[in-house]
Amino acid sequence: MSYVRIFPVSTTNIIITGTGGQGIVLASRIIAQVAFKSGFDVKESEIHGMAQRGGSVISHIRFGALVYSPNIPSGMADIMVALEELEALRHLHFLKSGGMVILNKKKILPAVAENKDYPQNVEHLIKQEAFIVNSIDAEKIAKELGNSKVENSVILGFLSIFLPFKEEIWYEVITNSVPPKTVEINIKAFNEGRRLAKKNAILEQGIRNSTEAKT
Repeated sequence: MSYVRIFPVSTTNIIITGTGGQGIVLASRIIAQVAFKSGFDVKESEIHGMAQRGGSVISHIRFGALVYSPNIPSGMADIMVALEELEALRHLHFLKSGGMVILNKKKILPAVAENKDYPQNVEHLIKQEAFIVNSIDAEKIAKELGNSKVENSVILGFLSIFLPFKEEIWYEVITNSVPPKTVEINIKAFNEGRRLAKKNAILEQGIRNSTEAKT
């Protein structure tokens, strides 16, 4: 995993991708609302394929001092949040050189495909393209917390350490975006994702410092 990078505040471009039914629309609107409440100009767009059948869904989020278009051109995304592995491969062309993928370790087999047709070792394939990959098994973490439906809150927490937004604003927006009865577990899931990302970043930096000391 890469060391924590807070992306510059000129214009930051985020792609969220996955399949229909994974909650991409809500996740992207939470990020956009957090950016707006943090004082940034924000543009957002969503493209729904055959979403109702579990088809591809992709959301573009752009924030900065002044953003003109909601659409991220190919090769310009700073971060891709992939809620499903195959969808990460499908939309890699949006990432800029050296861009980062937050890869949810989840496979959803397309209705017309067989298991043998699903690409193996997706994380390795992405790294071969010289992108940074931070992987997380959000569903496993959510289940350990007692509710698999908070998977996306885990991922948002993981993403949050890479963005210039205060925790308090994340909490406010999440609280106002999820059903009242689920606020506590969603905040808990967010914090767990954030804790894991920080832990991994510290470990990665420690490894880097150790390697540099030996050279």
